[in-house]
Amino acid sequence: MTDQPLVSGPDPEIDEQAYGALQDKGPIAPPRSQWYDVWNQFKHHKGAMFGGFFLIFITLFVLIGPYIWTLDAQKLDIRAKDMRPIWTLIWDSEAKAAWGHPFGTDQLGRDLLASMIKGGRASMAVGWAAMILALVIGTFVGVVAGYFRRADFWLMRFTDLVLSLPILPLLLVAVTLFRQPLRANFGPETGMFILIVGVVGITSWMQTARIVRGDILALKEREFILAARSIGTKNSKIIRRHLLPNVISPITVSATLGLATAIITESALSFLGVGFPSDFPTWGKLLADAVQRMEQFPERVLLPGIAISLTVLSVNYLGDGLRDALDPRIRGR
Repeated sequence: MTDQPLVSGPDPEIDEQAYGALQDKGPIAPPRSQWYDVWNQFKHHKGAMFGGFFLIFITLFVLIGPYIWTLDAQKLDIRAKDMRPIWTLIWDSEAKAAWGHPFGTDQLGRDLLASMIKGGRASMAVGWAAMILALVIGTFVGVVAGYFRRADFWLMRFTDLVLSLPILPLLLVAVTLFRQPLRANFGPETGMFILIVGVVGITSWMQTARIVRGDILALKEREFILAARSIGTKNSKIIRRHLLPNVISPITVSATLGLATAIITESALSFLGVGFPSDFPTWGKLLADAVQRMEQFPERVLLPGIAISLTVLSVNYLGDGLRDALDPRIRGR
């Protein structure tokens, strides 16, 4: 009887099968960046895509429009006053309308298309500038309150105090007090622009500050922040290099909502007659001027009203889509 080995050697066929199972069947796909995943989520949000495209359209409309439609929005032409929009001819062939004024004219003969373009430029400029100011103030307050424990109590109590104030009466008081000095120093239009941007920005930063503070409180206890502190990294560098890049998502969403709030606030001030000068068109001012004759000329109310509503709606949809795309917890749902 021959001795058989207790342990057999490796089977070449089994090894080949195991090695083949571990091999990749195809080329390895390159790693995708975070921003690719964000865009992939964002483009599936139909409301956000509509909001983004309309916001781009209205921005180009007010920026490029004066170079295409060159009529002066403040030029008076009494002979062409009270003209109807060109589409009125579809159901009323005897209406006073012409292609020279496709949106019609007001009671002083000013072209409504030129007024819509110039008014949109003023409203959008106020909205963007006030949003940026509110974003800077809110981010600063939120970062300082969230990172430095000693400053947290006082900054948050001040934020709660500002949140408890009635914003619209405060805006009216500020405009009444500072309107004349700013007009005297910077001119009627530039002075009012500075005043409205400052007032709207200073009264709109509180939500951003609270959102940023909450994220900073959670982030500063993470391991990478503790590691940066352990090697002696300065607080300013930790905030700049580690904390701020990680709160870009809530800041971006807050920026879109702040833009909508600024446009609405500026339109409300202009509608109440405490905004820009009476001869300077904004969407809110056009809406206020058209109220008295809205039964005879409803398009004068509808045009600026639809512009304000669609712009604010598109910004809100854009913010909703950015929130879903930038939040990794709900991305891909």
